[in-house]
Amino acid sequence: MDFDYDLFVIGGGSGGVRAARLTAADGKKVAMAEEFRMGGTCVIRGCVPKKLMVFASQYSGYAEEAGTYGWDITLGDFNWPSFQKRLHAELSRLEAIYSRNADTAGVEILHQRATVKDPHTVVLADGTEKTAKHILVAVGGTPFVPDTVPGIEHAITSNEIFDIPALPKKILIVGGGYIACEFACIFNGLGSEVTQYYRGAQILRGFDDEARGHIAELITGQGINLHVGTDVERLEKRDDGIWVKATDGRETVFDVVLYATGRTPNTKGLGLEDAGVELGRHGEIKVDAYSQTNIPSIYAVGDVTDRIQLTPVAIREAVAFHETVFKGNPMKPDHSNVPSAIFTQPEYGAVGLTEEQAREEGPIEVYCAAFRPMQNAFIEKNERVMFKLIVCATSRKVLGCHIIAPHAGELIQIAGVAVKMGATKEDFDATVAVHPTMAEEIVLMKTPTRVHN
Repeated sequence: MDFDYDLFVIGGGSGGVRAARLTAADGKKVAMAEEFRMGGTCVIRGCVPKKLMVFASQYSGYAEEAGTYGWDITLGDFNWPSFQKRLHAELSRLEAIYSRNADTAGVEILHQRATVKDPHTVVLADGTEKTAKHILVAVGGTPFVPDTVPGIEHAITSNEIFDIPALPKKILIVGGGYIACEFACIFNGLGSEVTQYYRGAQILRGFDDEARGHIAELITGQGINLHVGTDVERLEKRDDGIWVKATDGRETVFDVVLYATGRTPNTKGLGLEDAGVELGRHGEIKVDAYSQTNIPSIYAVGDVTDRIQLTPVAIREAVAFHETVFKGNPMKPDHSNVPSAIFTQPEYGAVGLTEEQAREEGPIEVYCAAFRPMQNAFIEKNERVMFKLIVCATSRKVLGCHIIAPHAGELIQIAGVAVKMGATKEDFDATVAVHPTMAEEIVLMKTPTRVHN
């Protein structure tokens, strides 16, 4: 059977673009459909714009500390329109790069929605049908917003936060995951009065418990009004803003209500079930170790599979897909010991197991140090950093590393190499400390804080 394409990719994010570029560069005929903007969530309304907002929000703290260090600095109000204009220009620049790179590789880009009709056919929004030997679904995820809350239409999500017309004086952030915590810190740093509601007992569910508590204490100390065990009961649009009644009876008016209550696979209306593709209970596309669905010609990578929702993971999955399907080199993406960072202030970097996970696997030693680094101690700032290693008591391998500190995202990338290689606690101990740095603590912790047998 003749097909229009060797590969048809649905979704122009990092995973989809990487798979399309590699395949087209090998001389295969490739098309890609993207209904919004090239670059996907990470580039257009996720990692990149969020990190730029993190940078912007940190300067208020820097200016305050600079005064204590002897600098005469007067910081004016944050100019949201000026920053927003520059932000959108940068996103457009990156989008153009994504489009250009795909086009240069020979990918045919179709700027419209595509749905799956059958194992080898997709239907474009204009009604055109295209056939392909292989179909790759890489449409990512979408913010989850509960539809049972009265007045929920007055809230926004992380998709819209970068386009708000003015910096809110008072903002409510609903959720306790990394996106909610990051935006709480961002708007706090930009000068907004930030309130955060989370229905659970502690923020950052799924991460190391000790680290979760440390971050909760830090952000509360920075002035974020964190309320756990609290959710929104209803919202109403009023003349002075959005009135919110919480489940604990609290009533407050906010300028903006941001829901950051998780993300779900963006599979709704794609026609996957009609084509026979098996989905999970949350709408995720079920795939095997090679990213293949139950339909042999259809594959999926990235957040839409709900494996690990990180852009670099999607890219690794895309590379493995290309090697497996088009290079004849079966390759499984490696999802073990994936480093990650949460861009709270300070940041949280993690790789490997949490203490709770490691305890389930066998006896462990936990090494942990929380202290004021030199930069904070000098100006009598109480904010503490935390370094934590989780060590297998028998093999001595470092099973997990957790860092809460400025630039922890940068630090955990390096630590991740050691953990991935199977470094032991003695390997860490044998490494000479870089002095004076706060990071030297990671090779100086000699006595276990606690032992779990």
